[in-house]
Amino acid sequence: MTDTPGLAFWNRVADRYAARPVREPEAYEDTLAHVAAHLARSDRVLEIGCGTGSTALRLGGGVALWRATDASPEMIRIAGAKPAPASVRFARAEAGEAVEGGPFDVVCAFHLLHLVPDLEATLARIHARLEPGGLFISKTWCFGDMSRRLRLLIPLLRLFGLFPPARALTARALREAIRAAGFEIEDERTFGRSRHAPCIIARKPA
Repeated sequence: MTDTPGLAFWNRVADRYAARPVREPEAYEDTLAHVAAHLARSDRVLEIGCGTGSTALRLGGGVALWRATDASPEMIRIAGAKPAPASVRFARAEAGEAVEGGPFDVVCAFHLLHLVPDLEATLARIHARLEPGGLFISKTWCFGDMSRRLRLLIPLLRLFGLFPPARALTARALREAIRAAGFEIEDERTFGRSRHAPCIIARKPA
């Protein structure tokens, strides 16, 4: 898994990432509540790109299983050291490998899809491992919709090792990719000041 794009970056920043306070606490709480409203106690949930496990720890106790995965061993190390509900399991896995197992009732990918090297393949694997009627819940930075000044800043930050490899997705392209993978989009909204990070609820047809 050492060839994962950005893996060295995430390993390097893991401790700082874990210590950093949530930028918009109210928006984060609203996002958690929105996601929780789509979960059932009997659900088997897979989270891809769980980072240091904050979301898994907040929501995992309300479902039958929350399997939280991340490609970064440092992120998983930090996540695994935290007290967790019995239903939460942390595991190191790349996005493509994480969907092995299942099938799952829900797959979550928060702030991940703009980071994967092959968006279409990732979405296809997620679709294949979901139960018919299952949900795919994502929240994705759409840098392609941001101002030109911000888009030009990203390569500069990457040059100095301050930003991971990422694609400049637009919300329109993201929606098209999700639909092309076979999902039906049921809801899309943003929270707080992050107008370019849509939270999308999509369903695999039954």
